[in-house]
Amino acid sequence: MTKTIFISMPVSNHQVSTAFYRALGFEQNAAFSGEDSACMVWSDEIQLMLLSHAKWRTFSDRPLPPAGSTGVMLNLSVPDRQTVDAMNAAAAAHGGQADVNPVQEHGFMYGRDLADPDGNLWGAFWMDPAAAAAQG
Repeated sequence: MTKTIFISMPVSNHQVSTAFYRALGFEQNAAFSGEDSACMVWSDEIQLMLLSHAKWRTFSDRPLPPAGSTGVMLNLSVPDRQTVDAMNAAAAAHGGQADVNPVQEHGFMYGRDLADPDGNLWGAFWMDPAAAAAQG
């Protein structure tokens, strides 16, 4: 069996979040989506489960993080700098926030961080492995 990661994320409105993640380039897997959840696919190995707060409570009784707090930031590699910029523009246009941290420009790597409508943090980055190796 291929190793796959399913990231479960509580969201205040899974329909709004579904539209947001579609705008970033995720595809919805209807087979694992329901009335109070949506499975959003980044790749064959990475899938995001958007769960209403009620659905989240069926998995965990731990408290939801307070708005504005950060427990983790997930980073997605993309094929080029233009895709990094496009994802940030899509975040801002679909209820999220672009550039929640300073832009990362390192020559061999370029990244910009964004937040979804619930404040969950994501980084979109492009890296040139050959240039990174040359810098040591």
